[in-house]
Amino acid sequence: MEHITPGQAGAALEAVEDARARVADEVGLPRGYWWAMAAGWLALGAIGDLAPPWLVMAATLVFGVAHATLASRLLAGRRRTQRLQVSAVVAGRRTAVIVVGILVGLVAITIGAGLALYADGAHHPGLWAGVLGAAVIGFGGPEILRVLLRGRART
Repeated sequence: MEHITPGQAGAALEAVEDARARVADEVGLPRGYWWAMAAGWLALGAIGDLAPPWLVMAATLVFGVAHATLASRLLAGRRRTQRLQVSAVVAGRRTAVIVVGILVGLVAITIGAGLALYADGAHHPGLWAGVLGAAVIGFGGPEILRVLLRGRART
């Protein structure tokens, strides 16, 4: 160890950082989680526009319970793929906090879009707002989470 050159030390540190980045990319949620959320978002938008209020409340409750059940198994972020399973200490608790933050933000965006569409006189504003939310979470959820996780790791 005493005969390591600065170049070798730099290369070793770079290799460690590359390995850390590859492991960090494995922490997250499976793609199916995001599409299940998108499908639920779209269904709630449709039910909100087309069903009686009691069914809207029941569907929201069922969606919440289903998400809580699924999320309790996945939100640790430890098993995004079959290639790697990291320990809970490595994955940290921030994945769950960030996902909840993403969902709260998406709820606000969906409600805002629904109200704007309703004010504009659109037919089925809840459905269209649900389509917007479903598209954001289905197509962008994993990338949003990855960016936020990396941003938190650097701070």
